[in-house]
Amino acid sequence: MKFIFIFIIIFTFSNAKFEDFTKKYEVKEFINTFSKNSDYRKDELIKLFSKVDVQNFSLKYYSKELKKDFEVRGSFVGSWDKYEKKIINKKRIQDGVKYLKENRKYFQKAQKIYKIPSIYIASIIGVESLYGTNIGKQNVFDVLVTLAFKENRRNKFFEKELEEYLVVAKKNKIDLSTQKGSFAGAIGLTQFMPTNIKAYAVDFDKNGKIDLNSSADAIGSVANFLKKHGWNSHTPVATRVSYVGTRFSKYETGLKHKYNRIDLKGIKPKSEKFFYKNKVYLLKLSRKNYDELWYGTKNFKVLTNYNRSVYYAMSIYQLAKEIRKEYLNSK
Repeated sequence: MKFIFIFIIIFTFSNAKFEDFTKKYEVKEFINTFSKNSDYRKDELIKLFSKVDVQNFSLKYYSKELKKDFEVRGSFVGSWDKYEKKIINKKRIQDGVKYLKENRKYFQKAQKIYKIPSIYIASIIGVESLYGTNIGKQNVFDVLVTLAFKENRRNKFFEKELEEYLVVAKKNKIDLSTQKGSFAGAIGLTQFMPTNIKAYAVDFDKNGKIDLNSSADAIGSVANFLKKHGWNSHTPVATRVSYVGTRFSKYETGLKHKYNRIDLKGIKPKSEKFFYKNKVYLLKLSRKNYDELWYGTKNFKVLTNYNRSVYYAMSIYQLAKEIRKEYLNSK
């Protein structure tokens, strides 16, 4: 038994996925250029790139066979039923209420500075990372190096993300050996990619660094993201509409088409409280026995800057409403 145990250890070690990326021509070029334009020394970068744990799971996802990233395919019958059940559930709603209460100070600050309702910030953090309980288990540096320099359909994108991550890590004293994130290199409660950290992340608790694993910075950063993408606090997000029939195909749906409401014959809001005069998007959610139809506003489109999927944005909207309802009931 002892011999078998030793053999297993040796075999496991010998099959480790570590790879010396400094042997790659494009990595050598990256190191040479980046060391001249950043606060990293060349020998420091060589050490980092000489032992990379290749992330094959991430690489497989970005293989050339897959056409779309981070997008829910909502065309099949009953797709919204399944998506809704997974995202807008009792636990996520209750945890959202708890998260609002625990971080009331930062939500109030975000509301005051950015004019973003707390329920939408909480909803995004809830969907992205389960309020910080699921930020990802893969080493961010290893993921980004793998996707930047192992052949896949988004090499250039991830090389840019790697660049920004190294800059962010140096500035905020992030330990590259321990920082965990998603299979795509998204970080923290917000699941921001490094370029989004540069563009939208804020040091909300004023402690001298940005840490998206902290609720303070995550709340402020999501609020800043929504504000910079055009969120208007006086604009609704969406409203359910009625139509004749059970399956809808009369007009094109989705975010590529906008309509004057007067031109949408036979369609009207189910609620009389929908005060919005601008053009709307028609949003179709496929249930098992019928299609649900909604109007979406500019604020709905803002939510899709976080993720392009209509289903994603709708889940943020509906989860936010449920969190609000549960919060009011808990008082």
